[in-house]
Amino acid sequence: MFIISFLKISSILLAITGALFAIPLGFAFYYGESSVYLSFIIPMLASFVFVTAVNIPTRKFKITMNTRQTFLIVALSWVVISFMGAIPMYASKSIPRFVDALFESVSGFSTTGSTILSEIESLPKSINMLRCLTHWIGGMGIVTLTVALMPLLGVGGFQLIKAETTGPEKGKVTARITTTAKILWLIYLGFTAAETIALKLAGMTFTDALSHAFATLGTGGFSTRNSSIGAYNSVAIDVIIMIFMFLAGINFSLYFYIFTRKFSDITSNSEFKAYLAIVAALIVAVTISLKNFYGNFGDSLRYSSFQVVSLMTTTGFSTADFMKWPAATQFLLFVTFFIGGCSGSTSGGVKVIRWLVLGKQVQNETRKMLHPHGVFAIRLNGRPGRKDIVFNVAAFMVVYFALVLITTFVGCLGNLDVWSSFTGALSMVGNIGPGYGLLGPAENFGFLPDFVKYWYSFAMLAGRLELYTMIIYFLPVYWEK
Repeated sequence: MFIISFLKISSILLAITGALFAIPLGFAFYYGESSVYLSFIIPMLASFVFVTAVNIPTRKFKITMNTRQTFLIVALSWVVISFMGAIPMYASKSIPRFVDALFESVSGFSTTGSTILSEIESLPKSINMLRCLTHWIGGMGIVTLTVALMPLLGVGGFQLIKAETTGPEKGKVTARITTTAKILWLIYLGFTAAETIALKLAGMTFTDALSHAFATLGTGGFSTRNSSIGAYNSVAIDVIIMIFMFLAGINFSLYFYIFTRKFSDITSNSEFKAYLAIVAALIVAVTISLKNFYGNFGDSLRYSSFQVVSLMTTTGFSTADFMKWPAATQFLLFVTFFIGGCSGSTSGGVKVIRWLVLGKQVQNETRKMLHPHGVFAIRLNGRPGRKDIVFNVAAFMVVYFALVLITTFVGCLGNLDVWSSFTGALSMVGNIGPGYGLLGPAENFGFLPDFVKYWYSFAMLAGRLELYTMIIYFLPVYWEK
């Protein structure tokens, strides 16, 4: 029965992904890029044939799954769509080697934004649109989209979304999970439309505006320009993208509370307040550290605020090569590699809420030393938090940094120096995009050996799916009855 459930869900995922390929295909027709037509049409038709062949004979079969199967289905689904995304890039010869096309696809869907490409502007515009579209699909989550569009997945839908979404505490903003998924995607669509219009008015072409809106809201970082956002040299474009990167780094549930006028749930949200404080503090610190580098406050504020928000939200866009900035500034930006955005956002990284929980636990341990008989609880959002949340967060952090260390070692095996390898590992697991050294913002990942690219692809998917969904199968406990 698991096989049938997996085939039904994966076929629907592939069909939805195939349907979304119509967007870059439309741009291919518009620009007359005939060489890529079949690269989109064949996988699209294949996905429609597959979903029909699977679902017609099994139309009376009700999808059921236990917790173990849910994790496996979500993990396999992301692997499947990553291969699907690689097909047009490889078949069109835009990326001649399949391992590179797969890396680019995984980097897109996982919203990492690291690229193997050194020359982006020479790609067909439709392929660049596809690259940015993968960010948009992966940002909110392809499984979440499927649950929103297909009510038949209401059975086990919450478990599916829990296995895909980010953060230690996952809940519904409405009573029905399908309604929750629809609301989140409608908010996501609204932001995407708003940013596209704003970027068009600021001087981008419609194609570039839509591409960068996809990449921004998914906090991915793929651009249609070799020099990323810095190629436009526009204050207005910098500000628009920075604002939407910041918004994408916030828990999307808070936007639902705005529409339902539950403002107290926003003002009391501990993670949101911490996120605001961290971003503001880092912008001030980086601006001060860049004052002598740029010679004036305006440029220092412009470049510092964009880069802080870009790295904090794990988007990875750049308007300057921060590897040329002072060492103190580089260190301040390096701090963002360990933080990430809010839970329930499209950002990657550890997430602000986990550091907040650990910080509060440190305070409680200090209080216990001073008051041995006292009883102290962690308070989140003005209320006592779950008692087990500290253990949840601590376990996650151990697994997270263990994967970072393993990924660092793999990078070293691929002849990277330790610094480049370590920051690259943080970037892969945290879905950040650029690293430091040989993997800095002005570099690319194309020179890496194939085995490193495959491992990095795994690390990116693991980071996007909050680790456990991708690595639980390597633990003996998963196979215990």
